[in-house]
Amino acid sequence: MRQMISSPLIYISLLALLVALITLAEQKTRFKIFKFIPAVVMIYIVSMILASFGVFEQNEEIDDIYSNAKKNLLPAMLFLILLQIDFRHFAKLGRSLLISYFLALFSLSLGFIAVSAVFNFGTEMASAFGALSGSWMGGVANMIAVGSALNVSQEAFGYALIVDSVNYTLWIMFLLFLVPFAYRFNSFTSSHEQMVKLSEIGCACTIGAKRYWLLILLAILVAFTVNLIASIGFVVLNYTTTTVILATILGVAGSFTRLKQISGSSEVATSMLYILVALIGSKALFENFSNVGVYVLAGFCILVIHALIMVAGAKIFRLDLFSIAIASLSNIGGVASASILAAAYNKSLVGVGVLMAIMGYLIGTFGGLAVGNILVWIAG
Repeated sequence: MRQMISSPLIYISLLALLVALITLAEQKTRFKIFKFIPAVVMIYIVSMILASFGVFEQNEEIDDIYSNAKKNLLPAMLFLILLQIDFRHFAKLGRSLLISYFLALFSLSLGFIAVSAVFNFGTEMASAFGALSGSWMGGVANMIAVGSALNVSQEAFGYALIVDSVNYTLWIMFLLFLVPFAYRFNSFTSSHEQMVKLSEIGCACTIGAKRYWLLILLAILVAFTVNLIASIGFVVLNYTTTTVILATILGVAGSFTRLKQISGSSEVATSMLYILVALIGSKALFENFSNVGVYVLAGFCILVIHALIMVAGAKIFRLDLFSIAIASLSNIGGVASASILAAAYNKSLVGVGVLMAIMGYLIGTFGGLAVGNILVWIAG
């Protein structure tokens, strides 16, 4: 089939248009498909299909704009996401929520390591599941950061994104199904008295005029700075890992300043995330996903290990169902799904779900890098 697009400008413009159309469709329409396939996954699938049908020519100019866009968008996005963190609010979480949160991190890490060993992953899929661990400790942004640092191929990243989508969808349905059984579970763990009043706990969300251009300028400066530092020889493991770590440090540092009060960082960061996903999808090939069922099964096995450890921990530490469920979904799902689950228990608890999910943006990158390197070491 003749290649259709050879211009790098048309290539990047088409991906931006694709992102805009899919996000608008999710926000403005009532298509039921978005309840099962989030916009971020839909963007990847459509971009991958376009690439598989030869819409994008594989030439040097397109390769250059792909690598440059990815190299700069990744640290810019991480910086903006991490501006939302508020450590003061996190410190206010009660005993049951803090224990549940770290228990979720431990159980997911153990699940990834155990399943990777049992399924005997090769180096490529081990690194892909390392990227997936970044998502299940933070979000898709962390998956891209960890995957880039571990040099995950576009096809392997596609596997990880599909596993993430399928398992996440069924997991949130399962956790919502459990809500009416909270009283029975809390009786089992003797944790009725652990339900504290958490309605005043919130996230670092801001109110006021959206200052998108200022945020974009800050993000560009951060991207330029971290790439400059990495290019002059200051390298931790590899170039991408260095930029990821430096952007994370700058984002956390910015969260302690008045930069945190600038409204609109979440929207700009999400736009950058969607463009990154479209870029990665444009380099994947549809024909390479024949074995996805095996990896979806591996993802379910990770969730089973995670669930068993969470229930055992709940019994030992007398944790209530809300605490372990919100800790689990704030890692595996993210802000939106954690908010939905929290509201299913009590609308006043939405801030708790948001806060725990936002903290995952910080922990997901470092946790994913740690787990990912262990998985690659096992595979080697």
